[in-house]
Amino acid sequence: MSRAREAREISIPAGAVSLKGDLVMPVPAHGIVLFAHGTGSSRHSRRNQFVAQRLQEAGLATLLMDLLTLPEEQEDARTARLRFDMGLLGQRLLAALDWLAEDPRARALPVGCFGASSGAGGALVAAAERPESIKAVVSRGGRPDLAGDALPRVQAPTLLIVGSRDPAVIEMNRQALERLRCVKELVIVPGASHLFEEPGALEIVAELAAAWFTRHLEAP
Repeated sequence: MSRAREAREISIPAGAVSLKGDLVMPVPAHGIVLFAHGTGSSRHSRRNQFVAQRLQEAGLATLLMDLLTLPEEQEDARTARLRFDMGLLGQRLLAALDWLAEDPRARALPVGCFGASSGAGGALVAAAERPESIKAVVSRGGRPDLAGDALPRVQAPTLLIVGSRDPAVIEMNRQALERLRCVKELVIVPGASHLFEEPGALEIVAELAAAWFTRHLEAP
């Protein structure tokens, strides 16, 4: 069923920098999902936008944001240093949570976080820091292991999705799963590689994410 949607570009203050974001709110919305993109990506990630559209169809608002400024992206392209700075990425996501808490149309909605690649580590760091704010987490081909000592402190129900043709990341996710103490699940998508480029693979991710967030994001 098609839903009316309100879309706007926003600016999120994060310390000394300002980050761009795209907020889409279906009418009505019963939750909001904050996206944490992965290595070398941005809020324009085609894969994350695909998943976001499916979530919107399920009645969930979405916020896709740039975790790095343009100069930081240029630096990271040279050094690959910032993409694995989980403290920085987690703080940027916390800044987005603060922004949502002040927005009149978003502050009443429960928040989930969808992380891809290294962004999954940042999402879990943020969830550990703000258990009262982040109510569910989904990781797509993610590196939850990068969250390190934050993993046992995560309280949000967490779904880890990995492709069966991504053995190294499967092992990293299994190790992270053992350290999580929350409601948790690992789903391995048959025939899918790291980027879920195979026909139908990303659709499976989107359906799994929509079901997980719908189940765990219940507005008061």
